[in-house]
This record gives sequence, structure tokens and C-alpha cells, in this order.
Amino acid sequence: MGKLDGKKIAFLFTDGVEQVELDKPALAVRDAGADIDYITLEAGEVQAFNHLDHGDKITVEKEVSDVSADDYDGLVLPGGVANPDFLRSDEDAVNFVRSFVEQAKPIGAICHGPWTLVEAGVLKGRTITSWPSLQTDIRNAGGNWVDEEVHVDEGLVTSRNPDDIPAFSEKIIEEFCEGKHEGMKASAGAAA
Repeated sequence: MGKLDGKKIAFLFTDGVEQVELDKPALAVRDAGADIDYITLEAGEVQAFNHLDHGDKITVEKEVSDVSADDYDGLVLPGGVANPDFLRSDEDAVNFVRSFVEQAKPIGAICHGPWTLVEAGVLKGRTITSWPSLQTDIRNAGGNWVDEEVHVDEGLVTSRNPDDIPAFSEKIIEEFCEGKHEGMKASAGAAA
């Protein structure tokens, strides 16, 4: 039996997603036994990137406007620069992310992925890591930024870049196993 048997994990991303930050955590979560759903802004093909070069086109059938955090045990927000910038501009995506915090469900966000958490207003009093250029945004949102390979704060797992994927994948699986973290709700309440 896998550690995550019976769990369902959402991966939210759109055009510009950093392919390795999607593929490797998704493989790790799937290998641990979870079912995963890829979710995007509009169903169809999503253009992944390998840094600044085009990666694969990924077909995604689920739209964020048609799903609910109620249906998932956890969420992963891969990075890439354009991906989270598009997500944080979409009200349905921001509300979907905020719902995970309100329901105290674990979230993993890597590289630029935390930008959507900034927009959701759920970082007040939280300590996270990210791609270094996000640190001012995180601090302005009331969060504390640290330069660490992986950081866990009450079910919120964050990492800086693709080099951190092994540690990131290990920690998201641990947090998805543990399930809800009631301490997560404090930051969601601060956003309201």
C-alpha cells in the first residue's frame, strides 16, 4: 500500500508552468498512491516551460471554475514565472487556493508558486521560502521569508527552485499523509 492511498491531490497550473516542478512532484505523489488531478484556467493544452525554453504541451481537462477544494486532500502549486502570475490574476484560482487554507488542507508551493498564496492573502504570520525575488512580496503580505531548501509551516510546504524538488516532494507527501492542520486557518482568517 502507498502512503497516500485514497488521497486525491490537486495540481493547479497554467501556461508558463515550470515543467520539472510539475512532473517530478506529480510523479512522487502518484508513486505514493494518490490520485491527482491537473487543474487549469481553461481546459485544453497548457504550454509548459523548461526555464525559458518551451517544454511539453499538457492536456488538462479540469477548469478551476468547476472544481472545489472540498474534493481534494491537498494542493500543489508548481512554479515558473508566468504560471503563478496568470493564476494570481484569476479570481477562481485565488479563491480555490484560499479555500485550501480555510479548510486547513496541506499545500505545497515551489519557486514562484507562492505568488498565488500572496494574492490569496493567506501568508500573514506564516514562514515560507520561494524563489528569492518573491521575498519582498511575501513580506508585504505579512509573511516571513527564509532561504531554505524546504520549509514547512503548519501544512504549508515551500521550496525555492528545481534543485529542491527531492526534499519538496518528500515533505509534501508527509504533509498530505498527516492531513488537516488546524493552525493553517489562522492566516486565512487574517485575510478575511
